[in-house]
Amino acid sequence: MSAKYSTRVSIFGEEYTLKSDTPPEHTRAVAAYVDKAIREVMGSAAVVESHKAAILAALSITDELFRERAGNVEMAEAMNGLSGELKRWLPPAKRGSAKGEA
Repeated sequence: MSAKYSTRVSIFGEEYTLKSDTPPEHTRAVAAYVDKAIREVMGSAAVVESHKAAILAALSITDELFRERAGNVEMAEAMNGLSGELKRWLPPAKRGSAKGEA
């Protein structure tokens, strides 16, 4: 499938034309997030080279992604636990699941 949209963005003073299947608003929001992350690294550390700041920003964003994924797994496990607890309160005929469990 080919890209539907071509969106011009600016990241840390550099202009890029990104081709994507996502709407331009989404692409601009992602680019703005990356730009902000690089600017935060540049403003808070003794990093002078922009490519090093980009790598540190990428590490920060990836750490954020991994933490969110772990949180989603924990939330799913908690929801499954609550689902099991709620099933105990249902009449026996209603306790089955879509998998045919009773």
